Amino acid sequence: MTDHNELATGPEDVPESLRTLAAYLERALDSATSIVMMRPTDDVCIVYLGDPAGLREDLKQIATIATSVANSMLESTFSGVNEVQINGQLYRFARSFTQVDDMAAVVFSMD
Repeated sequence: MTDHNELATGPEDVPESLRTLAAYLERALDSATSIVMMRPTDDVCIVYLGDPAGLREDLKQIATIATSVANSMLESTFSGVNEVQINGQLYRFARSFTQVDDMAAVVFSMD
């Protein structure tokens, strides 16, 4: 079963959080890996590229974002398979949850 999220294609209609997610998905595609988000404090979320099943030190930190941006990403997507159109580009990915070194993590994997 595939779920489909329909979003407007104009840049002004797409939330900043989804434009940010799209940029991370592009990087994940280029690296053939996953996006891993962890929240070490209440204020920030750290974004990594890599395999969440591997060693934490093998994850590559690519960004630190505000918790509000991370929350908006989660509100605009859902667990399982997502198809989201952002600025005319269709992204297909799976969102899941795991633990990395006893820290909860959200994983966006290209499907």
